[in-house]
Amino acid sequence: MVFQSYAIWPHMTVFENVAYGLRVRNEGGASLKEKVHHALDLVQMVPFANRNASQLSGGQQQRVALARALAFSPSVLLLDEPLSNLDAKLRAEMRIELRELQHRLKLTALYVTHDLEEALAMSDRIVVMRRGAIVQSGPPYEIYHHPRTAFVADFIGSANLVRGRLRADLSGDGRVALETDSGHIVHGDVCGRSAGSQPTLSLRTVHLRLSDKPPEQTLNVWPVVVASSVFLGDLSQVHVVWGDRELVVRQTAMSQLAEGQTAYLAISPEHCVLLEPE
Repeated sequence: MVFQSYAIWPHMTVFENVAYGLRVRNEGGASLKEKVHHALDLVQMVPFANRNASQLSGGQQQRVALARALAFSPSVLLLDEPLSNLDAKLRAEMRIELRELQHRLKLTALYVTHDLEEALAMSDRIVVMRRGAIVQSGPPYEIYHHPRTAFVADFIGSANLVRGRLRADLSGDGRVALETDSGHIVHGDVCGRSAGSQPTLSLRTVHLRLSDKPPEQTLNVWPVVVASSVFLGDLSQVHVVWGDRELVVRQTAMSQLAEGQTAYLAISPEHCVLLEPE
């Protein structure tokens, strides 16, 4: 197991920290040295073997904790938010390293995290839990693009949840149409689910498109008013007034829209996912 706090003993050297689990298992001599060296080599920490653990950076401590867990070739590796104490740049680098290491060793890993990017980037399968119960499990792509409930849609990525009454006259062929309280008609994908008494659609913020000119599509196009815009570097986050509520839009390569400006909001029906009642 790799703990969130790393649980590195500061009075021991890097070598002794990694060797601890092996000594508990009565390993010794040349076998112990070989396994410790191999584990440190996996995490690129061999040059630090004789350094005192108290002299290590956070990223180096994380590597030592990982090496200690790998030293005796476990069949399952448990990781409890192991990157949460690292800065953003190092955390992104370690995600890639951990993923590559896990694949190289063909090791089953159970990774606990509250970080969306970590979950999507590192997983072959994601399990979303709420109050101790599993609410959805599956590949990252499926969890992100086809959330089952409002909780999953909101927890895994940012989504606008749109509720309305079912318009049976406009629904059919795998599509559903809802009419909101403000009179907007939103066409969505049924995804094999039943609409229920209070149908809700999930609209991912990154799937919404905002422009200052009307798009060519006819379904799911509405005039909106820009309430605020925040530049985030790779993308912009824009809040728009849509009827009696605000929607959030995130998109790249977008020209700056002025507050109070009228624009056009659009989204493809396949990106409006019908959710199951909770």
